[in-house]
Amino acid sequence: MTTKQETVQDTLRQPSELLYHQELEALKAADTGKVPAGWQMSPKAVLTFITGGEAGGVAITPKYIGNKRLVEMAIATLVTDRALLLIGEPGTAKSWLSENLTAAIYGNSGLVVQGTAGTTEEQVRYSWNYAMLLANGPSPEALVKSPIMRAMEAGGIARFEEISRCASEVQDALISILSEKTIAVAELGQDVSARKGFSIIATANTRDRGVNDMSAALKRRFNIIVLPSPADVETEIEIVRKRVGEIAAQYDLQAAVPGDEALRKVVTIFRELRSGVSLDKKEKIKSPGGAISTAEAISLLTGSMALAASFGDGELRDADLAAGLQGAIVKDDDKDRLVWQEYIANVMKKRGETWRGLYNACQELNS
Repeated sequence: MTTKQETVQDTLRQPSELLYHQELEALKAADTGKVPAGWQMSPKAVLTFITGGEAGGVAITPKYIGNKRLVEMAIATLVTDRALLLIGEPGTAKSWLSENLTAAIYGNSGLVVQGTAGTTEEQVRYSWNYAMLLANGPSPEALVKSPIMRAMEAGGIARFEEISRCASEVQDALISILSEKTIAVAELGQDVSARKGFSIIATANTRDRGVNDMSAALKRRFNIIVLPSPADVETEIEIVRKRVGEIAAQYDLQAAVPGDEALRKVVTIFRELRSGVSLDKKEKIKSPGGAISTAEAISLLTGSMALAASFGDGELRDADLAAGLQGAIVKDDDKDRLVWQEYIANVMKKRGETWRGLYNACQELNS
Protein backbone atom coordinates (compact mmCIF):
# COMPACT_ATOMS: atom_id res chain seq x y z
CA MET A 1 0.00 0.00 0.00
CA THR A 2 1.41 3.42 -1.02
CA THR A 3 1.42 6.06 1.70
CA LYS A 4 0.64 9.72 1.10
CA GLN A 5 4.25 10.64 1.90
CA GLU A 6 5.58 8.16 -0.68
CA THR A 7 3.14 9.53 -3.26
CA VAL A 8 4.40 13.09 -2.68
CA GLN A 9 8.04 11.96 -2.87
CA ASP A 10 7.38 10.10 -6.13
CA THR A 11 5.73 13.12 -7.75
CA LEU A 12 7.67 14.18 -10.84
CA ARG A 13 7.45 17.87 -9.99
CA GLN A 14 6.37 19.03 -6.55
CA PRO A 15 4.71 22.45 -6.19
CA SER A 16 6.76 25.04 -4.35
CA GLU A 17 4.66 24.82 -1.18
CA LEU A 18 5.69 21.16 -0.83
CA LEU A 19 9.21 21.49 -2.22
CA TYR A 20 10.05 24.27 0.26
CA HIS A 21 7.70 23.22 3.06
CA GLN A 22 10.38 23.37 5.77
CA GLU A 23 11.43 26.88 4.76
CA LEU A 24 7.83 28.12 4.73
CA GLU A 25 7.13 26.68 8.16
CA ALA A 26 10.31 28.26 9.56
CA LEU A 27 9.38 31.63 8.11
CA LYS A 28 5.86 31.48 9.53
CA ALA A 29 7.14 30.49 12.97
CA ALA A 30 9.72 33.30 13.06
CA ASP A 31 7.51 35.97 11.46
CA THR A 32 6.87 39.02 13.64
CA GLY A 33 5.50 41.32 10.94
CA LYS A 34 1.89 42.24 10.25
CA VAL A 35 0.18 39.58 8.13
CA PRO A 36 -2.32 40.97 5.57
CA ALA A 37 -5.81 39.46 5.39
CA GLY A 38 -5.78 36.14 3.59
CA TRP A 39 -1.97 35.81 3.73
CA GLN A 40 -0.03 33.23 5.73
CA MET A 41 3.00 35.48 6.42
CA SER A 42 4.05 39.12 6.31
CA PRO A 43 5.37 40.83 3.16
CA LYS A 44 8.91 40.90 4.60
CA ALA A 45 8.77 37.15 5.22
CA VAL A 46 7.56 36.61 1.64
CA LEU A 47 10.53 38.67 0.42
CA THR A 48 12.92 36.52 2.44
CA PHE A 49 11.38 33.37 0.94
CA ILE A 50 11.87 34.70 -2.59
CA THR A 51 15.30 36.33 -2.27
CA GLY A 52 16.86 34.14 0.43
CA GLY A 53 17.99 34.58 4.01
CA GLU A 54 17.50 32.84 7.34
CA ALA A 55 14.58 32.14 9.68
CA GLY A 56 14.76 30.38 13.03
CA GLY A 57 18.09 28.76 12.16
CA VAL A 58 16.80 27.47 8.82
CA ALA A 59 18.57 28.65 5.67
CA ILE A 60 16.12 30.11 3.14
CA THR A 61 17.34 29.47 -0.39
CA PRO A 62 16.85 32.24 -2.97
CA LYS A 63 14.12 31.40 -5.48
CA TYR A 64 14.71 34.44 -7.68
CA ILE A 65 18.16 35.87 -8.35
CA GLY A 66 17.87 39.36 -9.76
CA ASN A 67 16.69 42.85 -8.91
CA LYS A 68 15.37 42.71 -5.34
CA ARG A 69 13.39 45.92 -5.82
CA LEU A 70 11.29 44.26 -8.53
CA VAL A 71 10.33 41.52 -6.06
CA GLU A 72 9.42 44.13 -3.44
CA MET A 73 7.20 45.89 -6.01
CA ALA A 74 5.49 42.61 -6.88
CA ILE A 75 4.76 41.80 -3.23
CA ALA A 76 3.55 45.34 -2.52
CA THR A 77 1.13 45.07 -5.46
CA LEU A 78 -0.42 41.93 -3.99
CA VAL A 79 -0.93 43.66 -0.62
CA THR A 80 -3.39 45.95 -2.41
CA ASP A 81 -6.41 44.94 -4.48
CA ARG A 82 -4.42 45.23 -7.72
CA ALA A 83 -3.59 42.21 -9.85
CA LEU A 84 0.02 41.59 -10.92
CA LEU A 85 1.30 41.05 -14.46
CA LEU A 86 4.84 39.74 -14.94
CA ILE A 87 6.22 40.35 -18.42
CA GLY A 88 9.54 39.24 -19.88
CA GLU A 89 11.49 37.30 -22.45
CA PRO A 90 11.30 33.49 -22.36
CA GLY A 91 13.32 32.12 -19.46
CA THR A 92 13.20 35.18 -17.20
CA ALA A 93 11.55 33.16 -14.40
CA LYS A 94 8.07 34.69 -14.73
CA SER A 95 6.23 31.45 -13.96
CA TRP A 96 8.74 30.44 -11.30
CA LEU A 97 8.37 33.77 -9.51
CA SER A 98 4.57 33.60 -9.85
CA GLU A 99 4.47 30.10 -8.35
CA ASN A 100 6.74 30.93 -5.43
CA LEU A 101 4.97 34.19 -4.60
CA THR A 102 1.67 32.28 -4.51
CA ALA A 103 3.16 29.47 -2.40
CA ALA A 104 4.50 31.95 0.15
CA ILE A 105 1.42 34.17 0.33
CA TYR A 106 -1.41 31.66 0.02
CA GLY A 107 0.15 28.22 0.45
CA ASN A 108 -1.45 26.77 -2.71
CA SER A 109 0.09 27.53 -6.10
CA GLY A 110 -2.13 25.10 -7.99
CA LEU A 111 -5.03 27.38 -8.93
CA VAL A 112 -3.81 27.94 -12.49
CA VAL A 113 -5.37 28.90 -15.82
CA GLN A 114 -2.97 27.98 -18.62
CA GLY A 115 -3.37 30.40 -21.48
CA THR A 116 -3.43 28.88 -24.97
CA ALA A 117 -5.20 29.54 -28.27
CA GLY A 118 -7.83 27.05 -27.09
CA THR A 119 -8.50 28.58 -23.66
CA THR A 120 -12.19 29.47 -23.33
CA GLU A 121 -14.09 32.04 -21.28
CA GLU A 122 -15.57 29.16 -19.24
CA GLN A 123 -12.09 28.27 -18.02
CA VAL A 124 -11.77 31.80 -16.65
CA ARG A 125 -15.25 32.03 -15.12
CA TYR A 126 -17.16 28.73 -14.68
CA SER A 127 -18.66 25.84 -16.61
CA TRP A 128 -21.12 23.02 -15.93
CA ASN A 129 -21.21 19.31 -15.37
CA TYR A 130 -23.47 18.70 -18.35
CA ALA A 131 -24.73 15.30 -17.20
CA MET A 132 -25.98 16.85 -13.97
CA LEU A 133 -27.20 19.95 -15.82
CA LEU A 134 -29.35 17.87 -18.21
CA ALA A 135 -30.66 15.69 -15.40
CA ASN A 136 -31.53 18.35 -12.83
CA GLY A 137 -31.03 21.74 -14.42
CA PRO A 138 -28.70 24.46 -13.06
CA SER A 139 -27.67 23.81 -9.47
CA PRO A 140 -24.70 24.57 -7.23
CA GLU A 141 -23.73 20.87 -7.48
CA ALA A 142 -23.56 21.05 -11.28
CA LEU A 143 -21.41 24.19 -11.26
CA VAL A 144 -17.76 23.60 -12.21
CA LYS A 145 -15.77 26.44 -10.69
CA SER A 146 -12.72 27.82 -12.47
CA PRO A 147 -9.43 28.19 -10.57
CA ILE A 148 -10.12 31.93 -10.44
CA MET A 149 -13.57 31.43 -8.89
CA ARG A 150 -12.11 29.04 -6.31
CA ALA A 151 -9.43 31.59 -5.42
CA MET A 152 -12.10 34.28 -5.03
CA GLU A 153 -14.14 32.13 -2.65
CA ALA A 154 -11.10 31.21 -0.57
CA GLY A 155 -9.43 34.63 -0.55
CA GLY A 156 -6.41 33.17 -2.34
CA ILE A 157 -4.30 33.82 -5.40
CA ALA A 158 -4.98 32.42 -8.87
CA ARG A 159 -2.33 32.29 -11.57
CA PHE A 160 -2.96 33.01 -15.25
CA GLU A 161 -0.04 31.73 -17.33
CA GLU A 162 0.73 33.15 -20.79
CA ILE A 163 -2.29 35.43 -20.82
CA SER A 164 -1.38 36.95 -24.20
CA ARG A 165 -1.78 33.56 -25.88
CA CYS A 166 -5.54 33.71 -25.23
CA ALA A 167 -8.07 35.28 -27.57
CA SER A 168 -9.06 38.86 -26.70
CA GLU A 169 -12.59 37.88 -25.61
CA VAL A 170 -11.12 35.41 -23.11
CA GLN A 171 -8.75 38.04 -21.74
CA ASP A 172 -11.59 40.53 -21.44
CA ALA A 173 -13.54 38.13 -19.23
CA LEU A 174 -11.06 39.21 -16.56
CA ILE A 175 -11.98 42.89 -16.73
CA SER A 176 -15.17 42.64 -14.68
CA ILE A 177 -13.57 40.15 -12.29
CA LEU A 178 -10.66 42.49 -11.57
CA SER A 179 -12.91 45.56 -11.37
CA GLU A 180 -15.90 44.27 -9.46
CA LYS A 181 -14.25 41.34 -7.67
CA THR A 182 -17.32 39.22 -8.43
CA ILE A 183 -18.44 36.59 -10.90
CA ALA A 184 -22.13 36.59 -11.73
CA VAL A 185 -23.65 33.12 -12.17
CA ALA A 186 -26.75 34.15 -14.11
CA GLU A 187 -28.19 30.63 -14.27
CA LEU A 188 -28.37 30.48 -10.47
CA GLY A 189 -29.23 34.13 -9.95
CA GLN A 190 -26.29 34.68 -7.62
CA ASP A 191 -22.89 36.36 -7.47
CA VAL A 192 -19.64 34.89 -6.20
CA SER A 193 -17.74 37.66 -4.40
CA ALA A 194 -14.03 37.67 -3.64
CA ARG A 195 -12.85 37.43 -0.05
CA LYS A 196 -9.96 39.53 1.25
CA GLY A 197 -6.64 38.22 0.01
CA PHE A 198 -7.88 37.40 -3.50
CA SER A 199 -5.66 38.39 -6.40
CA ILE A 200 -4.40 37.19 -9.76
CA ILE A 201 -0.82 36.88 -10.93
CA ALA A 202 -0.60 36.75 -14.71
CA THR A 203 2.42 36.21 -16.94
CA ALA A 204 3.04 37.29 -20.52
CA ASN A 205 5.84 36.57 -22.95
CA THR A 206 7.29 39.52 -24.85
CA ARG A 207 7.77 37.25 -27.88
CA ASP A 208 3.97 36.92 -28.07
CA ARG A 209 3.42 40.61 -28.79
CA GLY A 210 1.08 40.97 -31.74
CA VAL A 211 -0.48 37.53 -31.18
CA ASN A 212 -3.30 38.63 -28.88
CA ASP A 213 -2.37 42.04 -27.53
CA MET A 214 -3.98 42.90 -24.21
CA SER A 215 -6.52 45.70 -24.35
CA ALA A 216 -5.78 49.00 -22.64
CA ALA A 217 -8.77 48.38 -20.34
CA LEU A 218 -7.32 45.07 -19.15
CA LYS A 219 -3.79 46.44 -18.73
CA ARG A 220 -5.17 49.16 -16.45
CA ARG A 221 -6.37 46.46 -14.05
CA PHE A 222 -2.82 45.18 -13.54
CA ASN A 223 0.35 46.51 -12.03
CA ILE A 224 2.92 45.52 -14.64
CA ILE A 225 6.48 44.46 -13.78
CA VAL A 226 8.97 43.68 -16.53
CA LEU A 227 11.46 40.98 -15.56
CA PRO A 228 14.76 41.49 -17.37
CA SER A 229 17.20 38.86 -18.58
CA PRO A 230 20.15 38.35 -16.19
CA ALA A 231 22.19 41.55 -16.21
CA ASP A 232 25.64 39.98 -16.42
CA VAL A 233 27.47 36.71 -16.92
CA GLU A 234 28.09 36.07 -13.23
CA THR A 235 24.42 36.49 -12.29
CA GLU A 236 23.32 34.13 -15.05
CA ILE A 237 25.94 31.55 -14.05
CA GLU A 238 24.67 31.68 -10.45
CA ILE A 239 21.05 31.21 -11.58
CA VAL A 240 21.97 28.27 -13.81
CA ARG A 241 24.17 26.66 -11.13
CA LYS A 242 21.42 26.87 -8.51
CA ARG A 243 18.61 25.52 -10.67
CA VAL A 244 20.70 22.74 -12.23
CA GLY A 245 21.69 21.57 -8.75
CA GLU A 246 18.07 21.58 -7.56
CA ILE A 247 16.75 19.74 -10.62
CA ALA A 248 19.57 17.19 -10.53
CA ALA A 249 18.75 16.42 -6.89
CA GLN A 250 15.03 16.20 -7.63
CA TYR A 251 15.51 13.71 -10.47
CA ASP A 252 18.37 11.93 -8.68
CA LEU A 253 20.61 12.23 -11.74
CA GLN A 254 23.62 10.02 -11.15
CA ALA A 255 26.05 12.49 -12.69
CA ALA A 256 28.45 15.10 -11.41
CA VAL A 257 27.04 18.64 -11.30
CA PRO A 258 28.69 20.76 -14.04
CA GLY A 259 31.81 22.58 -12.91
CA ASP A 260 32.44 26.30 -13.23
CA GLU A 261 34.20 25.92 -16.59
CA ALA A 262 31.28 24.08 -18.21
CA LEU A 263 28.75 26.53 -16.75
CA ARG A 264 30.73 29.51 -17.99
CA LYS A 265 31.06 28.09 -21.50
CA VAL A 266 27.34 27.37 -21.85
CA VAL A 267 26.29 30.76 -20.42
CA THR A 268 28.82 32.54 -22.64
CA ILE A 269 27.51 30.80 -25.77
CA PHE A 270 23.90 31.58 -24.86
CA ARG A 271 24.53 35.24 -24.04
CA GLU A 272 26.44 35.79 -27.28
CA LEU A 273 23.85 34.08 -29.46
CA ARG A 274 21.06 35.93 -27.65
CA SER A 275 22.65 39.38 -27.93
CA GLY A 276 24.16 38.98 -31.40
CA VAL A 277 27.61 40.09 -30.30
CA SER A 278 30.60 38.48 -28.55
CA LEU A 279 31.14 39.27 -24.87
CA ASP A 280 34.14 41.46 -25.71
CA LYS A 281 31.94 43.38 -28.21
CA LYS A 282 34.48 42.78 -31.00
CA GLU A 283 32.51 40.43 -33.23
CA LYS A 284 28.93 40.39 -34.47
CA ILE A 285 27.16 37.05 -34.23
CA LYS A 286 24.00 35.84 -35.94
CA SER A 287 21.20 34.79 -33.60
CA PRO A 288 19.08 31.63 -34.10
CA GLY A 289 15.31 31.86 -34.51
CA GLY A 290 14.37 30.14 -31.24
CA ALA A 291 14.59 31.32 -27.65
CA ILE A 292 18.12 31.18 -26.21
CA SER A 293 17.09 31.75 -22.63
CA THR A 294 18.46 31.00 -19.19
CA ALA A 295 15.77 28.32 -18.84
CA GLU A 296 17.06 26.66 -22.02
CA ALA A 297 20.59 26.66 -20.59
CA ILE A 298 19.33 24.96 -17.44
CA SER A 299 17.46 22.34 -19.49
CA LEU A 300 20.52 21.79 -21.69
CA LEU A 301 22.79 21.10 -18.74
CA THR A 302 20.39 18.75 -16.96
CA GLY A 303 19.90 16.87 -20.24
CA SER A 304 23.66 16.62 -20.68
CA MET A 305 23.95 15.26 -17.14
CA ALA A 306 21.34 12.62 -17.98
CA LEU A 307 23.40 11.65 -21.03
CA ALA A 308 26.55 11.37 -18.94
CA ALA A 309 24.79 9.28 -16.29
CA SER A 310 22.94 6.98 -18.68
CA PHE A 311 25.56 6.38 -21.34
CA GLY A 312 28.85 7.44 -19.74
CA ASP A 313 30.61 7.24 -16.42
CA GLY A 314 28.69 10.09 -14.79
CA GLU A 315 31.33 12.71 -15.57
CA LEU A 316 30.03 15.52 -17.77
CA ARG A 317 32.24 15.65 -20.85
CA ASP A 318 32.50 17.90 -23.88
CA ALA A 319 30.61 15.39 -26.03
CA ASP A 320 27.65 15.55 -23.62
CA LEU A 321 27.66 19.36 -23.67
CA ALA A 322 27.94 19.42 -27.45
CA ALA A 323 24.88 17.19 -27.82
CA GLY A 324 22.91 19.42 -25.46
CA LEU A 325 23.96 22.58 -27.28
CA GLN A 326 22.96 21.09 -30.62
CA GLY A 327 19.47 20.26 -29.37
CA ALA A 328 18.97 23.61 -27.62
CA ILE A 329 20.15 25.87 -30.44
CA VAL A 330 19.17 24.09 -33.66
CA LYS A 331 15.37 24.36 -33.65
CA ASP A 332 14.44 25.80 -37.06
CA ASP A 333 16.61 23.24 -38.76
CA ASP A 334 18.19 24.93 -41.79
CA LYS A 335 18.58 28.50 -40.55
CA ASP A 336 19.58 27.59 -37.01
CA ARG A 337 22.05 24.97 -38.20
CA LEU A 338 23.83 27.55 -40.35
CA VAL A 339 23.92 30.04 -37.46
CA TRP A 340 25.35 27.40 -35.13
CA GLN A 341 27.95 26.21 -37.67
CA GLU A 342 29.11 29.79 -38.20
CA TYR A 343 29.42 30.32 -34.45
CA ILE A 344 31.48 27.14 -34.06
CA ALA A 345 33.78 28.09 -36.93
CA ASN A 346 34.11 31.84 -36.36
CA VAL A 347 33.89 32.19 -32.59
CA MET A 348 34.42 28.95 -30.72
CA LYS A 349 37.40 27.88 -32.84
CA LYS A 350 39.31 31.05 -31.91
CA ARG A 351 38.85 30.62 -28.16
CA GLY A 352 42.06 28.69 -27.58
CA GLU A 353 43.02 25.47 -25.89
CA THR A 354 40.47 25.58 -23.05
CA TRP A 355 37.67 25.46 -25.63
CA ARG A 356 39.35 22.93 -27.94
CA GLY A 357 37.56 19.85 -26.62
CA LEU A 358 34.11 21.44 -26.87
CA TYR A 359 34.92 22.82 -30.31
CA ASN A 360 35.95 19.39 -31.59
CA ALA A 361 32.84 17.73 -30.13
CA CYS A 362 30.53 20.35 -31.67
CA GLN A 363 32.35 20.15 -35.00
CA GLU A 364 31.99 16.38 -35.06
CA LEU A 365 28.21 16.62 -34.63
CA ASN A 366 27.98 19.13 -37.48
CA SER A 367 30.36 17.50 -39.93
